[in-house]
Amino acid sequence: MTFRPLHDRVLVRRVEAEEKTAGGIIIPDTAKEKPQEGEVIAVGPGARDESGKLAPLDVEVGDRILFGKWSGTEIRLNGEDLLIMKESDVMGVIQAEAAMQKAA
Repeated sequence: MTFRPLHDRVLVRRVEAEEKTAGGIIIPDTAKEKPQEGEVIAVGPGARDESGKLAPLDVEVGDRILFGKWSGTEIRLNGEDLLIMKESDVMGVIQAEAAMQKAA
């Protein structure tokens, strides 16, 4: 089954949180917080402005994004837990380090 979000919504898969801290301490499942980082799985066509013109979204399929702790609506699709959220809930896109080094 495929899913296409409507308007300015995006479908996101959470990126799993690390099992250990930088110091090597293992974090138990009960103490873990839900990650606020995810990968965009699908995007809608965009929102319409006041004149009715379609404004495309800034995020694309495959982008790694950061979003707020309570952003989006959790759904289960094809046995996988995903989030649907508006593009305005996305705080930013995480860019690959290699791409940033080439630009410098």
